[in-house]
Amino acid sequence: MEPERLRAALEAVPDERLPDRGWLAEALRRAAAEPAAVGRLFAAAGRRCGRSPLPDLPDWTADDAARVLLLTALPAADAAGQVEALYRYGDAAEKRAVLRALPLLPIGDAGVPLLHDAIRTNDTRLVAAALGPYADRLDQPAWRQAVLKCVFTGIPLSVVYRLDARADGELAIMLAGLAQERRAAGRDMPADATALLDRLSTREV
Repeated sequence: MEPERLRAALEAVPDERLPDRGWLAEALRRAAAEPAAVGRLFAAAGRRCGRSPLPDLPDWTADDAARVLLLTALPAADAAGQVEALYRYGDAAEKRAVLRALPLLPIGDAGVPLLHDAIRTNDTRLVAAALGPYADRLDQPAWRQAVLKCVFTGIPLSVVYRLDARADGELAIMLAGLAQERRAAGRDMPADATALLDRLSTREV
């Protein structure tokens, strides 16, 4: 998600649903000039920008977008360290914003441990956020396990970035085994997982 789209989506929020429209511009200026202040700004974003869904980006809330923009405003030299701290000490909403910001930040592989942590959680919001574009940096075994976690927890596979491009024969074997287990237990596979398995089976033929 490009910062420009997030800015435009925030500007489209009616005034009555964005408590302090002027706060974000000043917060972005402070994050750029005073990186150590970003922790306080990050925590305040929910109160100052509200938590309403963005009309033009229904999967995003105003505080989510504001936090991502704060991270993109950081100087490149400070981004990795701030991201680590904000994720480790943040609440679930703050962690999700960090994960969503990762592909926009000049941090190389420094955020990969955060993906591993998010995927280990039982918070479906974090698992889904971890499987955006930055998940290209996950190695294939970890990525396959993350896809299976989506199937187990009911997260739509549509959240997985480049799902069909990365799905391989090993993932097909894992999905087929899970499908067999579920049939034996009298349970269905999610429709999107079944469709993925069908596509992989056709590809192998």
